[in-house]
Amino acid sequence: MSFWAIHLQINVLIFLSVIFFITISNIIILRKLGSYPKPLEYPSVSVLVPARNEEKNIRNCINSLLNQDYPNYEVLVLDDNSTDGTWQILTELSEKSEKLRIIKGEPLPSEWFGKHWACHQLSKYAKGEILLFTDADTIHYPNSIRDGVAGMLAEKADFITAFPREQILSWGERLMVPLFPWFILCFLPLIVAYRTQSPAFSAAIGQYLMINRKAYEKIGGYESIKNEAVDDVALVRKIKANGLRWRMSLGYDQLFCRMYSGFRDAYRGFTKNLFAGFGYRVLTFIFVWICIGFSFLQPVVLLLVRLAGVKLLSLSLVLSVIGVFLSLMIWGMSHWRFRFPIYLAFLYPISVILLLTIAFGSMILAITGKAVWKGRYFVKPKIIWR
Repeated sequence: MSFWAIHLQINVLIFLSVIFFITISNIIILRKLGSYPKPLEYPSVSVLVPARNEEKNIRNCINSLLNQDYPNYEVLVLDDNSTDGTWQILTELSEKSEKLRIIKGEPLPSEWFGKHWACHQLSKYAKGEILLFTDADTIHYPNSIRDGVAGMLAEKADFITAFPREQILSWGERLMVPLFPWFILCFLPLIVAYRTQSPAFSAAIGQYLMINRKAYEKIGGYESIKNEAVDDVALVRKIKANGLRWRMSLGYDQLFCRMYSGFRDAYRGFTKNLFAGFGYRVLTFIFVWICIGFSFLQPVVLLLVRLAGVKLLSLSLVLSVIGVFLSLMIWGMSHWRFRFPIYLAFLYPISVILLLTIAFGSMILAITGKAVWKGRYFVKPKIIWR
């Protein structure tokens, strides 16, 4: 029995070691948007902002976009049937700037997701050679468009996406918001993702999606993903499936946002689409999260048990210490790279437990058809049980 127990510990260490080296390689490969040389040309850019009940955020967002250090761009905002003061604020802002165009959104068709429909309408009005989709809760520094275009041209990319600097003010946000960039940094080997056309090796960040207009039209735009719950991931997978070039970057010197406000908001936000990112494949989803949860929690649980003076199956204290050390390094590197407080890495067991809760909550919501966001229920998806 002790042999199998030690063997299980060794397998966990092998798994954590692989994740450790993926994390290091991604830190090396992942470039900052501002590290690219200034472009020799300035193609026209359309910044597209869907807004639904965003009266708290929309003014700061649009003002930041109207003050860009870029010579050739427009800002289009679509009011997606808001019931608050969003349209009134947009009207006021549009009277002060010729760069801003505001659009009243049409009613949502039954077969479309809300944000997708809003972005589809925006793209129809856009005139730019490059489209930048961004969220209404983001705030952009003056170099946001310029650095994005510089990165796209230097990388010869059809699509570039960037991680913003995330503001985390409550403890719920501190423990949950870093989970998304952590997952990408640790489980998406960019050295492989950039060299294969497999859509499975891809990811994108919805707050900053910059795409060449010709590429957008080639993949069929948002209309081609109208019933895909996670629009950013669906877009980048379409890009890869069509043999186009994509790149991921760090954009925390270009924009920032407070993704969610508090524990409940963050939990609802993540549960609405995590299961969708796995294509609604139940067995695959369960297997992945059990492996992740067990691998990160087993070493720390065994270490605490041994420190409490309990001996179980002659399990190795040394292997448990190594496992906890690797876990701390993985979480610490992610928090450092994305500019989250390093001390949060020491709370990773709590974050892992929350992540598992989010994962299985997301699966249950999708299966029961109870996923909802901003007052709209998601269409119940087709579940793949194997």
